[in-house]
Amino acid sequence: PRHLIEAFLAAEDKRFFAHRGVDYRATVRAVLANYLAGRRVQGASTITQQLCKELVGRERSYARKAREAILSRRTEHALTKLEILELYLNQIYLGHGAYGVQAAARNYYRKDVWELSLAEAAVLAGLPPQPGALNPVIDFEGSKKRQRYVLNRMVDEDFIDRATADAAFG
Repeated sequence: PRHLIEAFLAAEDKRFFAHRGVDYRATVRAVLANYLAGRRVQGASTITQQLCKELVGRERSYARKAREAILSRRTEHALTKLEILELYLNQIYLGHGAYGVQAAARNYYRKDVWELSLAEAAVLAGLPPQPGALNPVIDFEGSKKRQRYVLNRMVDEDFIDRATADAAFG
């Protein structure tokens, strides 16, 4: 459903349709924030980079990030944005043994993805940073906190209004 796609875009890559695989503006922002904090406090991976991460490995290194960026640019040349988004949403790990939004919808809510409410979609969209920890089975309060974050981001991006976000959270 549209609200599920918008929830993921708001939470994971608000400029998805504006960049070509690597969001240089977000990268600079994250590098500065991490440098000032003296540790990693922000990331800048686009949805395309997250999709490509599975192919280049998960070790934390600048070389891996460079390979990921190159592959992301190539992926953006080979596939449409909608094809990339579809691949991402169908393979992303969302905790509790669920790979992809359909599996997560069945796993957490016992329904198909197209039946998800805005509130449920926001929970799923909040899972990618820590799917093993923030899922509603393991940490209901943490999951609700992340759900609020996603709903607020959806308001910030004008996907929904404040009243709709508050009703979904309530």
